[in-house]
Amino acid sequence: MDWLGFALAVLLVEITPGPNMAWLVSLTLADGRRAGLLATAGVAIGLALNAALSSLGLSALLVNFPAIGTWVGVGAGLMMLWLAWRGWQATTDSSSAVVAGRATHRVLWAGVVINLLNVKAALFFLTVVPRFLSGPDPPLREILLLGLISVGVATLVHLSLVLGAGRLRDVLTRPDRVGPVRRVLALGMVVVACWFFYSALG
Repeated sequence: MDWLGFALAVLLVEITPGPNMAWLVSLTLADGRRAGLLATAGVAIGLALNAALSSLGLSALLVNFPAIGTWVGVGAGLMMLWLAWRGWQATTDSSSAVVAGRATHRVLWAGVVINLLNVKAALFFLTVVPRFLSGPDPPLREILLLGLISVGVATLVHLSLVLGAGRLRDVLTRPDRVGPVRRVLALGMVVVACWFFYSALG
């Protein structure tokens, strides 16, 4: 089993810009490090469940019934639009803090659901993972280990993005900059929403 080669393959995939990356950065800049960390945890849980289902062969359902992933992607896009609208309205430190406090549990579950039913992640496990196994009939522990490596690498990349965005947010959220910055980030959320719609419907 080539676990090191697999880890490098996962890293190359994860550093390629995608909806998860854009969502985590935009969310952290808009609502703070805590929201970003909770979203990262949700993404990790969703990817771990996706990997577990893949090891059992259940993720083939997502491949054979792509409509499931399509509706999840559309739902993710609608959620991004809602976050954008909320961010556009919250233009002061106090209002944004209140809204962020209410929304943190939602971003955790959003990360779980979006990545649990992530068709691209399922395809990755079904097509790429077998190339790094020890043989055509590997033990289940090998598949689970590669799943853990995939989730671990992805989570490290996501954490670095969230922590970096958190540092940047400290600079951008000075009182005289809060309103304009939040409106720019709201527009960024609209771009992320369009990205989700394109990924789901394209």
